Amino acid sequence: MSLYAAYAGNMDARLMSRRAPHSPLRATGWLNDWRLTFGGEHMGWEGSLATVVEAPRSQVFVALYDIAPMDEDAMDRWVGVGLDIYRRMRVRVHTLDGEEPAWVYILNGYEGGLPSARYLGEIADAAESAGAPHDYVMELRKRPC
Repeated sequence: MSLYAAYAGNMDARLMSRRAPHSPLRATGWLNDWRLTFGGEHMGWEGSLATVVEAPRSQVFVALYDIAPMDEDAMDRWVGVGLDIYRRMRVRVHTLDGEEPAWVYILNGYEGGLPSARYLGEIADAAESAGAPHDYVMELRKRPC
């Protein structure tokens, strides 16, 4: 198994149980020196897509999933790795038990544009259900869309 750090809608355990049914939620943590942003507006969705970029003194709340080998390809297909929408990258996640190496999906698109209100709401709801601190969830809900 390998660890996947989910930072947007995939933080929602119910959604992940459909996308990767053999891959349980393991923990939550933070990507330190990264920030949540949006990009890929030109790709034709209703707004920009979530991604993370390196940014000193920033943090992104994540949910860590133990991804079973049988679910890895399904996850890649779901986010569009084969379509060159996202790519995998190795990161270090800070949890209560220490640092954990994990992979995360990074958007293959320029940063910029705004997410739709619906999409941003789904991201905030997923963060809340995963146990993100209240102030983090409120910052998500206040972002422009």
